[in-house]
Amino acid sequence: MALFVLFGLFLNLQTSASCSGLRSSREDDERFRFEQASGFRPKKPPHIIFILTDDQGFNDIGYHSREIRSPTLDKLASEGVRLENYYVQPLCTPSRSQLITGRYQIHTGLQHSIIRPRQPNCLPMDAVTLPQRLQEAGYSTHMVGKWHLGFYRKDCLPTRRGFHTYFGSLTGSVDYYTYGSCDGKSLCGFDLHEGESVAWGRGGKYLTHLYTQRVRKILATHDSSSQPLFILLSLQAVHTPLKPPKEYIYPYRRMGNVPRRKYAAMVSIVDEAVRNITYALRKYGFYRNSVVIFSTDNGAQPLTGGSNWPLRGCKGTYWEGGIRGVGFVHSPLIRHRRRVSRALIHITDWYPTLVGLAGGNVSQHQGLDGFDIWPTISEGKESPRMEILHNIDPLNRRSWSSVKEGHGLWDTAVQAAIRVGDWKLLTGDPGHGDWVPPQVLTHFHSSWWHLERNTGEKRKSVWLFNITGDPCERHDLAVQRPDVVKELLARLALYNRTAIPVRYPPDDSRANPNLNGGAWRPWVGEDEEEENWDGIYYKRGKNRKRKCRLCKLQSFFKKFNLMFLSKQI
Repeated sequence: MALFVLFGLFLNLQTSASCSGLRSSREDDERFRFEQASGFRPKKPPHIIFILTDDQGFNDIGYHSREIRSPTLDKLASEGVRLENYYVQPLCTPSRSQLITGRYQIHTGLQHSIIRPRQPNCLPMDAVTLPQRLQEAGYSTHMVGKWHLGFYRKDCLPTRRGFHTYFGSLTGSVDYYTYGSCDGKSLCGFDLHEGESVAWGRGGKYLTHLYTQRVRKILATHDSSSQPLFILLSLQAVHTPLKPPKEYIYPYRRMGNVPRRKYAAMVSIVDEAVRNITYALRKYGFYRNSVVIFSTDNGAQPLTGGSNWPLRGCKGTYWEGGIRGVGFVHSPLIRHRRRVSRALIHITDWYPTLVGLAGGNVSQHQGLDGFDIWPTISEGKESPRMEILHNIDPLNRRSWSSVKEGHGLWDTAVQAAIRVGDWKLLTGDPGHGDWVPPQVLTHFHSSWWHLERNTGEKRKSVWLFNITGDPCERHDLAVQRPDVVKELLARLALYNRTAIPVRYPPDDSRANPNLNGGAWRPWVGEDEEEENWDGIYYKRGKNRKRKCRLCKLQSFFKKFNLMFLSKQI
């Protein structure tokens, strides 16, 4: 018993030290301040390489954790601009949709969860994507890796949304060697695609190596002097399943926890991939006029080896551990390199930033929620972003709410999160709010890693934190600062007026791979009329057999969404 008391005390001391480090480092790093101007721009459009990892946590990179070996990533970050106040979304589809559209989820109808393999859903067709804008600017655009933005129609595929070429998987996760993907235990199919065709006969090569090989091939065959290049490398790593080759596990053999050991090995494989790609950039003449952006898509899942320590929460939550992302920019074109930026940046900002670098003209009147942050990155100017709407999900509701906590402005049962300046507000159910230390010990029962679980918030529906001073979200100030709570609730209500209905349609049985040659591929014909699911919430796992049961709920849920859109919450 004494051992557990001492271990718990150790965790508290470690967390306090880690969090104070996050606070003090903000003061230690000198920030560049210049008068506001358009900022320095490259003389000609640069080659852009965007590397997106999957489920890589805040503590899963060498410059945040000594136990992770990522020398290439550490070097690129130290020579470029490391982003330490950078935010993504808590799940795969939301982050990818905001990257490629520059819009918040409330403006694309993708507020709820992810796009499932059998859902007839994808990016809204009226959204002009980042690669489409880059094509207009004269770029050759290529995507390699995980799509996870819907594929029920061919019009949803990457090659129809702005990419000249595509090589990768359409679903959320595949086996790293066989490229099979399962939706549940029984519905499985092959998921590796070349353009709009299934890439049969490619099994056996480790997926991260396969994707790296394709990127190097694109670089080797493209004339760097004739046309600017955009490559989105959307890696599945370090997402489960944890199946790294044994030779990458060996350097971590002394790490006691097996999932953590395999996870760390997968980070090292990502590091090797980035090293090979940056070598190819230099070899084939791209590097001097290139911008390399590295970003995770969401926080890590601790029980499968990842770590967001010392931040609170994990993947799928709106605590900092779920949304504060690892990221950096490396480029010879950056005017003030070798620094750490604590400017507020969100994943939607890459859209206008990259279009601006490409020579395009992006205005806020086009419905974008992102900002051009190149002056912030290159010259150290203040970020134009003052706030982030993390999300409003009207379909994710707690069974209770408090009129008093909502101050008559907001239904606090609704899951929502917003950051304004130093303040962050959460309502509804933000997700599991645990502080989980790195799982380095062996044979520990999973529940023992939740020694700091907060059990006193079972009936709460509003939280307020000063994130600048309290990045680990340990001191809830909702009661002490009702004035700030009111202001941020009013901001949520204002954002909610601009939201479009949630699109989360039911599973379509025609998506079954067994009906489509054994592969996950588009199943709705190009001449087939679109079925209108706007404003309808369909619960996964219910009403699957007979659509007529769903029809009975259609009227109710239409009224439900209209109520939200008319501020009656």
